[in-house]
Amino acid sequence: MLKSHQRLRLFAAFSVAVALAVSLFPIQQIQACPFCGQAQMTLSEQLAASDAAVLVEWLSGVKDTAEKPGSTTYQIKQVVKGPKTAKKDQKITLDRFRVAKPGELFFVLGTDIGEGKGVEWGSPLEVSETSFNYMAQAPSPEAPPGKRLAYFLKFLEFSDPIISNDAFAEFANAQYKDVEQLAPQLPREQIRKWIGNPETQATRLGLYGMMIGLCGDEADAALLEKRILVKTDEFRLGIDGLMGGYLLIRKDKGLDVLDEHKLKDKKIPFSETFAAMQALRFMWTYGTGRIAPERLRQSMRILLDRPEMADLVIADLSRWKDWSIQDKLMGMYGDGVFDVPSIKRAIVRYMLVSSKDLSNSGGAQVPEHVTKGQKLLDDLRKRDPKTVSEAERFFIVP
Repeated sequence: MLKSHQRLRLFAAFSVAVALAVSLFPIQQIQACPFCGQAQMTLSEQLAASDAAVLVEWLSGVKDTAEKPGSTTYQIKQVVKGPKTAKKDQKITLDRFRVAKPGELFFVLGTDIGEGKGVEWGSPLEVSETSFNYMAQAPSPEAPPGKRLAYFLKFLEFSDPIISNDAFAEFANAQYKDVEQLAPQLPREQIRKWIGNPETQATRLGLYGMMIGLCGDEADAALLEKRILVKTDEFRLGIDGLMGGYLLIRKDKGLDVLDEHKLKDKKIPFSETFAAMQALRFMWTYGTGRIAPERLRQSMRILLDRPEMADLVIADLSRWKDWSIQDKLMGMYGDGVFDVPSIKRAIVRYMLVSSKDLSNSGGAQVPEHVTKGQKLLDDLRKRDPKTVSEAERFFIVP
């Protein structure tokens, strides 16, 4: 079984591979919330994708027997969405016996089978009148993002977990620019309380940290800094989002703090350093000039001397077009603790990209880093033809 730090390394390497792939291919980016974890299909999206939706109440059930599977009968209380054959008070019977009490409410989505064969109903979701009204009144996925998020914002810490989890999922699926535009409506005082509340789910702290960064002030930055600088050996979910929000407010001064306590300090857990790296990536992509690109590169370069992270750092600096480290990387190649296949491959890929980067040439003289990158790549090909050949074979340079 993999240890926790090994799992983190695998996750980190995968994250960088995805980020680098995105940077190398001219595809349209549809970027969900940077700190919210994996996106998922929300209730409003499921409703929009279905052909039928009804609110039903449990009537009775027949348990499974050796000869026959069980079933459950419901009565329709409200038709939310087609079909025309579904009517209020109509009974529907579904496969499987489901335990409930008479009168308990469920929400059921269905798919039109076609050819006049009716509707195939999905698994019932137990709801209350409150959670049903939440779903029924939610703006459709076609509505403007600002309108949708303003609605779901009110339910992020609602007492009913069906509602609060779905509202969070809406933000997890949202593009950062849409959350950013919501900044004037963000409930700053509530978000401060959510961050400070030990009962708040750790998976939501990244979003709340980013939100307070969008609407907060120096007092909020102080709150985040105190949380960030806690000494711990534990893996902290959401700490990357708190760091990202901190940088949104404190900018360069905040980055100085992260440099000192999270990037230069080699005694802190890998997860804390990786979280700081995620915050740097966030600011590079979404910071809209709050921190100068060269200042962000400077912080990322601190981690080049960390063999456990060097391949990830080299990939990021390549994506950020930092060609100032060409000589340093040549000195690292195959040297001592850096004599690791993943690091050597990262260096070769860096040289491949640098030797092709004409983005700032304006059609004039070939930039120095291009000429130098090609020369250094030729040197590496002589020293280590196998690694260079493999890198050239599996790595596409724009």
